Amino acid sequence: MSKKIFVNVCPTETRVALLEDNLLTELYVERPRTRSIVGNICKGVVTNVLPGMQAAFVDIGLGKDAFLYGGDFISHVQEYERMMLAGEDGEEPEIEVEEPETRERREPPPPIQDVLRKGQEVLIQVSKESLGTKGARVTSFVSLPGRSLVYMPQVNHVGVSRRIRDGAERDRLRTLVKQLRTSPGGYIIRTVAEGKGEEEFVADMEFLTRLWGEIQARYAQAPAPSVLHEEMDLTFRVIRDLFSPDVEEFVVDDDETSRKCQEFAKALVPALADRVALYTGREPLFEARGLEGDLDKALRRKVWLKSGGYIVIDQTEALVAIDVNTGKYVGKRDFEQTILKINLEAVKEIVRQIRLRDLGGIIILDFIDMEREDHRQQVWKALRKALAEDKARTNVLPISELGIVEMTRKRVRQDLLSLVTEKCPACKGSGAIRSVSTIAADLLRKIQARAPEAGGREIAVRLHQDVATYLQSEEREALERFQARLDRKIILHPVSNGPREAHEISFR
Repeated sequence: MSKKIFVNVCPTETRVALLEDNLLTELYVERPRTRSIVGNICKGVVTNVLPGMQAAFVDIGLGKDAFLYGGDFISHVQEYERMMLAGEDGEEPEIEVEEPETRERREPPPPIQDVLRKGQEVLIQVSKESLGTKGARVTSFVSLPGRSLVYMPQVNHVGVSRRIRDGAERDRLRTLVKQLRTSPGGYIIRTVAEGKGEEEFVADMEFLTRLWGEIQARYAQAPAPSVLHEEMDLTFRVIRDLFSPDVEEFVVDDDETSRKCQEFAKALVPALADRVALYTGREPLFEARGLEGDLDKALRRKVWLKSGGYIVIDQTEALVAIDVNTGKYVGKRDFEQTILKINLEAVKEIVRQIRLRDLGGIIILDFIDMEREDHRQQVWKALRKALAEDKARTNVLPISELGIVEMTRKRVRQDLLSLVTEKCPACKGSGAIRSVSTIAADLLRKIQARAPEAGGREIAVRLHQDVATYLQSEEREALERFQARLDRKIILHPVSNGPREAHEISFR
């Protein structure tokens, strides 16, 4: 699979687009004033311990306290590996563990109130950004990513990313890292480490263990709350995490950022540094590459498929529903084949939209009903295959007889919709506004309620043009009867701007 990376820089934000086979699949946005805090390591202060939830709130210097689940502070190594270290950026490596029959029996973890108290200082790492009404989630188990390795100071196991599928290579990498390890702690071998040798691993180990030592030293001296270590900016993370040999183009449209990316590349991936290029065209980079249209579609509720079918994406705070529809596609001969074709086409677009929009939490996929079990299995296998390219950790349940797939996807940052949009002031985020007829009726009720205590012979109403037109045309007779009942003249003053429901009533 060929990949391309395009970096668009403007004074207020930086955007990074990842293309796979010339299709936009991932977008990263960072603004200098609101940089992501995921990966930051802080010295925090416990503000509240909740025994009933086995959790605590920690002040890390943000406007809202962070949430520390008990299992992220007092869990054993095995639980930590299961929950937190599923892999680099969400990949699921195979963690080498003891066999169940030889594993030592461990006592259950103590209650959180026995190990944490209000006012206690703790070293924690941000594992999940503040999303919606929820504060950031933090953990006391630290992971420090390098180019080839992720260092885990609190564990001793060596894991290998499952994206490295060759068994012999997996064994070679695991053995090599175990031999080179000289300090306490464990490692996850990242996908980009495939084929690498001793030199790359030693460099990563020395850098990461030195960094961990510096963090511990800062913790001993810093006041609480304070940031001990801050993740690098977006361009550095892209070079470290995404820039691999299968990236054919790495284009940046800003001279200073291009030089910085080349410096990062020379330090981390010197063999690929010459692929970083400066864009000098007059047309904006994203427009020249046709990406702005894709980004616009990524904000829409309905996404059309090439066949004429479409998918509908509805988001809530914790759940996403994606519905597949036949649309304009009617097929040629067999109805079941028509449904299968649309569902298989929808799988690719669904996964692309999930990655592009960075959807997370519980995701429900409603495919078109399929009568044949082998067709359902084809769709489910195609979904699993497509999700294999997603770095975020996912869990997919088998497809039901009704064509429903339940899945979860771990998201640590804001989704695209939350990042680039805000709630509509008219609908307050509901996606619907009151009808003209409803607004008109409500307006007349308000006039009727105020009229008995108000003086004057005229009622002047400043209202939206749509509502005024409705009253003067479709409800003209009703308006005349209303004036006769009040024994007052109602004068409408239409305005073309502002919310439909906005109005001013004055008696004179």
